[in-house]
Amino acid sequence: MNVHDPVTTSRRRRAGLAVVATALIAALLWGTYEFVVATVPRHIVLASGPEGGVYHRYARRYKELLVREGVTVEERITAGADENLQLLLDPKSGVEVAFMQGGVAPSPQDTNLVMLASLYYEPLWIFYAGTETISAVPELRGKRIAVGVPGSGTRKFAETVLSMNGIAADNTNLRPLSGKDALLALAKGDIDAAVFVGGAESAAIHDALWNADLKLLSFVRADAYVRRVPYIAKLSLPEGAIDLGGNIPQNDVTLIGTTAMLVAREGFPSALTNLLIDTARDVHSGRGYFEAAGEFPGITPVDFPVSEDAERHKRFGPSFLHRYLPYWIATVIERLIIVVVPLLVILVPLLNMLPQMLRWRVRSRIFRLYGELMLLERDVAARTGTLPIERWLADLDRIEREAGGLKTPVSHASEAYTLREHIGLVRRTVMLKAGAATPSL
Repeated sequence: MNVHDPVTTSRRRRAGLAVVATALIAALLWGTYEFVVATVPRHIVLASGPEGGVYHRYARRYKELLVREGVTVEERITAGADENLQLLLDPKSGVEVAFMQGGVAPSPQDTNLVMLASLYYEPLWIFYAGTETISAVPELRGKRIAVGVPGSGTRKFAETVLSMNGIAADNTNLRPLSGKDALLALAKGDIDAAVFVGGAESAAIHDALWNADLKLLSFVRADAYVRRVPYIAKLSLPEGAIDLGGNIPQNDVTLIGTTAMLVAREGFPSALTNLLIDTARDVHSGRGYFEAAGEFPGITPVDFPVSEDAERHKRFGPSFLHRYLPYWIATVIERLIIVVVPLLVILVPLLNMLPQMLRWRVRSRIFRLYGELMLLERDVAARTGTLPIERWLADLDRIEREAGGLKTPVSHASEAYTLREHIGLVRRTVMLKAGAATPSL
């Protein structure tokens, strides 16, 4: 078969276009899958706290709720909020979000961390033993005090409050004990006081409240702490609030506390931010000893900047898709919208231009053949002497085959017919000139 046959050439062009179109569609589908499906965040590394502590219990609760949405939570057991901060600041740690306590970060504005939500109040409790009544923190100077283990939020908060009252390691015996160890040491008389940070439901705090031999310090100057430190809140615990029958506590107690938060690195996926806030609402929105119903989760700044995604979620709530669809499906649809809308902006004008492009392509082929035919016609009219009749006829046959192979829309059918008629006129001219050039017998 002649490689220059117009039908063969047309088929090859169509095959080439089909291959290119297939490759483009495959690339588009692959790119869409990679962006829309494969990159949907479905894994979180969460730093919690000591095993058995409040942060650890909440982490387990989050894990149970998030797995229902198709998101797995990898928990990192830590010493507490201070260690969580170091993990978040270390990009190689893998930790993306953590439970945090107000006042842990020395200069939160200089970090790349943001608060996703405030969760609940964390009161500071100071229990002490002995017959004397301690009415103010400075009276603890020179005593043996359990202030929490290094890396814990308790240690950080305790050192801040004690230092504000002139109590430090150089004038007081500060012991690195926390939880049940601190409570046991206090009960045995090995220490004079113990500092705890957490809710009343914490195991060590609960046991201390029910221990008749221990007393709870009331912060008579709580308002002063609030004025001096932005992340400290004044909290009230009325007489009998823990247990009316046992009358625990036996008197109205004023406490100070900070706020627990969910903190993440800047750039944490917005879809996961929304999901974590919804999960936090399920876990922390109820009424507590110090929290009003619906007070948490909140976005009132504690000491980290608030995530823009968290502010948007708090203001407008979950999107329509996330309100009625599972997390994974809603996220995929949202990403599809992000991909499809720009494509439509590009493709719709292109589709509108496609008929014009096709018409231009058909007319350009007709005009090209017309151009070749006109050159041949001029050559026939101007040529004298020996005439290349066979070449002229071969060129006419080729032009005619190409014209016959054109698939023209109805709107251009007249131009195709005119081209064929013109080819016939030139052919007759060639034959007449060939007859005139042949000597008569």
